[in-house]
Amino acid sequence: MFAELASDIARTDYRYFRGRVAGLNGLKLEATGPLEAMRIGARARLGAVDGPAAEIVGFAESRAILMPFATLEGLRPGAPVFFLPESSEIRVSPGWLGRVVDAFGAPADQLGPLPRGPRPRAIRANPPSAHGRARVGPRLDLGVKAVNLFAAICEGQRMGLFAGSGVGKSVLMSMLAKGAAADVVVIGLIGERGREVREFIEDSLGPEGLKRAVVVAATSDEPALRRRQAAWMTLAIAEHFRDEGLKVLCLLDSVTRFAMAQREIGLASGEPPTTKGYTPSVFAELPRLLERAGPGMQEGGGRASGSITGIFTVLVDGDDHNEPVADAARGILDGHLVLERRIAERGRYPAVNVLRSISRLMPQCHTPDEQKLVAAARRALAHYSDMEELIRIGAYARGADPEIDRAIALNGPLERFLSQAPGERQGFHESFAELGTILASK
Repeated sequence: MFAELASDIARTDYRYFRGRVAGLNGLKLEATGPLEAMRIGARARLGAVDGPAAEIVGFAESRAILMPFATLEGLRPGAPVFFLPESSEIRVSPGWLGRVVDAFGAPADQLGPLPRGPRPRAIRANPPSAHGRARVGPRLDLGVKAVNLFAAICEGQRMGLFAGSGVGKSVLMSMLAKGAAADVVVIGLIGERGREVREFIEDSLGPEGLKRAVVVAATSDEPALRRRQAAWMTLAIAEHFRDEGLKVLCLLDSVTRFAMAQREIGLASGEPPTTKGYTPSVFAELPRLLERAGPGMQEGGGRASGSITGIFTVLVDGDDHNEPVADAARGILDGHLVLERRIAERGRYPAVNVLRSISRLMPQCHTPDEQKLVAAARRALAHYSDMEELIRIGAYARGADPEIDRAIALNGPLERFLSQAPGERQGFHESFAELGTILASK
């Protein structure tokens, strides 16, 4: 402990530089001060050395453009600004499991202080080198039949969960958090409704799910800087456990709200808006965030000591899967799960559309026999989907096509098979056995 304190003291810079508030327009605050104190990402305190925190996000000639981490009530023109050498680092330890933290890594669950780990870690880190990190590992059992069979995920893979509002996204996330064969689960709730944070933690996740999880929460009423930093904090915590040699499942909800926070920051700093108002920095920050998930650095035997399997939710505005953030995320990630409102409306949960869901690494997940079962089930579901309208209005005559007749016979059993209760967990072996029985019976 004394060695840790000595290290902190040696690394601490006690200097600070003083400036003045020169202007405030909306979320954009301008300040003057010594140029040597101004750099992108530097922190400042407003009004006093222990006043509200802000961050430099840009420059206007010789003035610093800052955005606050808190409200600016009472701030006056000419108020002092203290540019501080604060480091954006955390010290994660196993004692963080079962806890809820905020965007700064401070406890948010009223359970007392968090134990500090021995090594500092940057909150905003660069992704591992593409040439130095290991390849993805074997398939990861997530405990959800629709995902395990039709969009199987490998250890260290990155997947998108694309869904509109109200189609069961949070429930599916809780099923993955409780049922996945991972050592640690790190959950980021970015821009979430304040009411839903406790409901997700206490009801959806529950005490059993929380035991091996760390939850990072930044609600929708918090400033954009805090929402953006909460996403970085989520990945930083996941990276710590990955580097400890553990299998980590990282659930980030949602990438869209992270992009919205970055859009607010970009517009305030003077960036030009592009498609739907998103600034260029949004599409620069997305890959830097998402690429942090994945396997760790390659070791002597060719395998990483740990991995981060990332599942990142994307809110599709008006169920438009081609809106800018969804389109950008789909190009970065290794596949996507699609939750469809039409399926949820007919009462089948999780509402995964297996025909539209794709895992780019699925071919290496299943054995040849398992792939045949999945292909047969997909074929039946696709035939039924193609003819569904005609079947429902009675325009299709049975006997006209044997493949369609078989699809009609299989549709009911397959729909029941894809349905799964929130508290139910089913692994690969049981799921393939059940699917084989269904396909053989018709």
